Amino acid sequence: MKNDKKYSGLEIAIVGISCNMPGAADRREFWHNLQNGLECTHRMSREEMQALEMEEETIRNEAHIPVVPALKNKDTFDAAFFDYTPAEAMLMNPVHRALHQCVWEALEDAGCYPERVNGPIGFYVGAGDDSNWRLYARLKNRTEGMDSFSLNNISNKDFLAGLVAYKLNLKGPVVAINTTCSTSLVAIHQACKSLLFGEAKVALAGGITLRSEIQYGYFYQEGMIFSKDGHNRTFDAGASGTVATEGAGIVVLKRLQDAIDDHDHIYSIIKGSAINNDGNRKVDFTAVSVEGQVDCITRAQKVARVPAESISYVEAHGTATRLGDPIEVEALNVVFNHCMERSCAIGSVKTNIGHLDTAAGVAGLIKTALSLQHRQLPPSLHFEVANPEIDFAGGPFYVNTSLQDWVRRGDWPLRAGVSSFGIGGTNAHVILEEAPAVESSDAGPANKLLTVSARTAQSVKRYLERLLRFLGEEPDLNLGDLCYTLQTGRKAFGYRCTTVFRDRADLLDQLSGGRLAGQVRRSADRSVGVVFLFSGQGSQYAGMGRDLYEQDAVFRAYMDKGFSLLQSLTGEDHRSILYGEEGGKINQTKYTQPLLFLLEYALSMWLGQLGIVPRYMLGHSLGEYTAACVSGVIAFEQCLELVVRRGACMNAAQPGSMVSISLSEAAVQVYLQEGLSLAAVNGPEQVVLSGELAAIDRLTQALEADAVVYRVLHTSHAFHSAMMEEAGASFLPYWKHVSIQKATIPFISNVTGGFIGASELEHADYWVRQMREGVQFSKGLQTILQQGSREELVFVEVGAGQSLISLLKQQPVAELPAA
Repeated sequence: MKNDKKYSGLEIAIVGISCNMPGAADRREFWHNLQNGLECTHRMSREEMQALEMEEETIRNEAHIPVVPALKNKDTFDAAFFDYTPAEAMLMNPVHRALHQCVWEALEDAGCYPERVNGPIGFYVGAGDDSNWRLYARLKNRTEGMDSFSLNNISNKDFLAGLVAYKLNLKGPVVAINTTCSTSLVAIHQACKSLLFGEAKVALAGGITLRSEIQYGYFYQEGMIFSKDGHNRTFDAGASGTVATEGAGIVVLKRLQDAIDDHDHIYSIIKGSAINNDGNRKVDFTAVSVEGQVDCITRAQKVARVPAESISYVEAHGTATRLGDPIEVEALNVVFNHCMERSCAIGSVKTNIGHLDTAAGVAGLIKTALSLQHRQLPPSLHFEVANPEIDFAGGPFYVNTSLQDWVRRGDWPLRAGVSSFGIGGTNAHVILEEAPAVESSDAGPANKLLTVSARTAQSVKRYLERLLRFLGEEPDLNLGDLCYTLQTGRKAFGYRCTTVFRDRADLLDQLSGGRLAGQVRRSADRSVGVVFLFSGQGSQYAGMGRDLYEQDAVFRAYMDKGFSLLQSLTGEDHRSILYGEEGGKINQTKYTQPLLFLLEYALSMWLGQLGIVPRYMLGHSLGEYTAACVSGVIAFEQCLELVVRRGACMNAAQPGSMVSISLSEAAVQVYLQEGLSLAAVNGPEQVVLSGELAAIDRLTQALEADAVVYRVLHTSHAFHSAMMEEAGASFLPYWKHVSIQKATIPFISNVTGGFIGASELEHADYWVRQMREGVQFSKGLQTILQQGSREELVFVEVGAGQSLISLLKQQPVAELPAA
């Protein structure tokens, strides 16, 4: 049977990973340790034990195994970052502290900022109990005075999931889970179901185990689950049990199609999963069951719709107990139908880091996801001679003891199974598969914008140092993707640093030279509102937007979509007019208007992809159509067609002219003679008159005689004048079948200079008036500037020039925005 790599629709993508494992503070260190076959538990020296004031009798006791976890940054917590007081942080369960940070790091790794996710985020997690901390916190609280209810919230593991959800604004299903050793893999299974049922758009899942008491090691007892020599010798003849350690792991999950649509980085995909319980199909409560494991693994493969022979690696539970390992391999042999070909590697991360209890399953899953990403199988440690009770001869399994390339067999994609079995009988099994192939991103624009922010200036500087190390480790990284993720997948904090760079060498020079560290600035505490200004006819030129079109795939896709639609509407190639040999046509109204609208719309969508979304919008004449489209009032396809018809109707009018005059609206009234109209009020001392050619000639002569500064505009017609009456009448019928929706972003009416209302949008006559009557641009600017009393405003001219920003600067100084 061959696999054609078609997906069932039930696949889940792993798009983010965060972990703190013994010997590894993050996934990169974790993978390095796995690749190099490192055992990451710590065996205390005599001096260390003496420093802990251990009795000499204990130190010399052969049954005492002085192996402890080697967990990094266990005692650190940035309380202020998560808005906790020092008193709360002091009494908070270390499990809570560590998980807050792990979840945040996972979201950042996924480029997933909760406030920007279009849908709820779910959270499934579990942790072991820590009665030692709860007792300590109660005793400590005698002097702190926190009420018992609040103390319980921050010290009890059952409040763990809800507390993180509250701090990070996670609005999907949030569930605390405990099935002992299988907790975190069960959490992942439940998170996958939540995504498939549509309960969440994104889901986080995993587990954590931390112990607050001082670590002395443990005492070996024959017949119990702990190893007699401090090593987890999974599947080996010398196996005598496991080693209890600590750690945490969180994965960020999305439906596969959503991840592909969002252009996420995918580590691997979850094809299917299953959970069950042994019931009483075993010798006692703490034992394991062949039948239970067979049923669970078989169900997972059925859900994944994959045959057993397509799986080439199994990450085993692998506790190295005399009963557990043989039963696990026996169950796998049954599921794999006792295939005799040695075709499936097997291993266990516990040989590297010990048994993480509630976090054991997610540790195995992260190891396997990273193995799929790197197409390598790391060695399983401490295996020399197989446990004679394990029937390796009865199935396809062999223990992988060295780093090897993970190569596809035939047409099958790389696939793996991950098992986790809990004391009490709850089993979990997950089927993983390599991520789908994706096309490489283009390089992006020649000049790239790097943005970094944090809560303190020192944190920004540390971030820049980490970024420099990261770039050194990733020589093939797409820097355009890096900049995009930093801009859209991170929360913007008060202290910021930005720079524009040309290439890797330029960026490395800025980072290593310390120049960026000296550019950290604190932004204003007020909320920021972005204002998009859309320019009108007269700002166009041949080749506008060419560099961005050639260098950015997102902008190019929107432009190409418009070019294609324009071809079907007009039968003409507008791409060649804008970027080709027919550039001379750009100033003809019937071409100018649709091309300006398309450019402004594509720029708005591109900025939106970068996370720059307007709070308010103001367009000048034609620019109001862009504002209406971006706001959702008119669909893009309908709006582009309307602009085409508008341009054609206006182009068919009698020729006319327009003059920009440096006078106020009141002062220009003396020049408004027959054949002239007030076409626009752009500023306190900036107006435009429009009209017949002869009337414009008389006007310019009068202005020269009075020494009034003026400029004749490069237009072919007298827009926003009485000469547009017939054009308006011809244009009106095109609105008959246009669907008008409610505006999602407030924008300004050119007719009134105030925010446009639903009553205006409901009538097509409004858009005829908008073509005929004068543009109240200055009044519109005043309306928006009044919003500056509540928030800081940042104006962005979205178009072909800077004419509207120039008009903004002509407003009275006291009314200009701070930015």
